[in-house]
Amino acid sequence: MFLARQGISTVLVDKSVFPRDKICGDALSGKVVSILKKLDATILDRFNASPIQLNSWGIKFIAPNLKELKIPFKVNYDTSSPPIGYISKRMEFDNFLVDEVKKYPAINLIQGKEISDFTLEDDEWTIATKDNSTLIKAKLIIACDGAHSSFAKKIGNINMQPEHYCAGLRAYYSGVENLDEDNFIELIFLKEFLPGYLWIFPLPNGMANVGVAMRSDIVSRKKVNLKTSMLNALENYPILKERFKNAKLVDDIKGFGLPLGSKKRKISGDNFMLVGDAASLIDPFSGEGIGNAMKSGMIAAQVAEKCLIANNYSDSFISQYDIEVYNKLWSELNLSRKMQQLVNYPRLFNLVVNKASKNKVLRETIICMFDDLDLREQLKQPSFYFRLMFSK
Repeated sequence: MFLARQGISTVLVDKSVFPRDKICGDALSGKVVSILKKLDATILDRFNASPIQLNSWGIKFIAPNLKELKIPFKVNYDTSSPPIGYISKRMEFDNFLVDEVKKYPAINLIQGKEISDFTLEDDEWTIATKDNSTLIKAKLIIACDGAHSSFAKKIGNINMQPEHYCAGLRAYYSGVENLDEDNFIELIFLKEFLPGYLWIFPLPNGMANVGVAMRSDIVSRKKVNLKTSMLNALENYPILKERFKNAKLVDDIKGFGLPLGSKKRKISGDNFMLVGDAASLIDPFSGEGIGNAMKSGMIAAQVAEKCLIANNYSDSFISQYDIEVYNKLWSELNLSRKMQQLVNYPRLFNLVVNKASKNKVLRETIICMFDDLDLREQLKQPSFYFRLMFSK
């Protein structure tokens, strides 16, 4: 859509036919909202008018000691104003975006076709679908084919590294009790999932997205059965048992992978760019992928326009994409990696939550950390925890 608004024609190919399910936590951050506004000033009006989303106003962190810290996305937020974040099933949200795509004549949308072959010759790609029914010629490929991207593996030479990868499960429940009245999402850091977490995200129609995520190398080393561990937690932890006593599992529990942005990778090359999960840009601490995928997509559109103007799709020219993506995202990704590592020290997490629940100034400082990376940097400084120990 960014390319179409720049007057650039594209062919958009997806192996699925929409609406289709996408295994995800379903939370849309302020980053998503910001990028949608840059795309189209009216798109959020249409999204707000649809019944597929809930306005979300913050996050509840549950520390390993089971103490709760409620952090709104904004100090003194007003629920009558436009929300900072949303929660929407990916089946619904992605279909909403596809409906928006259909409004642009410059986008040739092809659904239900899986790309199986791509060959670069004489500065042009030849792209074939699995059933050999479609052949596409293109100067540039922007690969957005997700966590298991065949393009990223074959052409981008990006392979799964367990210490930079997360295993996750997602389930949909009805009847979960005590969901937050302002639709705060919940991240519950139980000891058996560290440095990952269990989540509960409210959804429209009284539904909830419930899941767990844990780094793949730790799952393997500790031989964790995530499904068994998740169900045990819901059945046995007092803070969860009561809330799920009347809950019903609506769909199968489904697994998925999250390629984490906890290391820099080369995400472009001759005549291609990798975007989103295909570029391994998921936040290592929060697990958020949609915002960074959209951010990288927007940057890819800007670089693609430069390539067209210069008629230059070479690795050296297109590498400005990598530079811009990491200029915008690396400080946050690197800090999230450090925060992920800190979660391995439950006492520190407990200390922050205990103090912040009693101290308004500290609580508001943590709220501001969502938008201020310099403030968030304090979380990886030993002096921050030393001051906490002696604060009231």
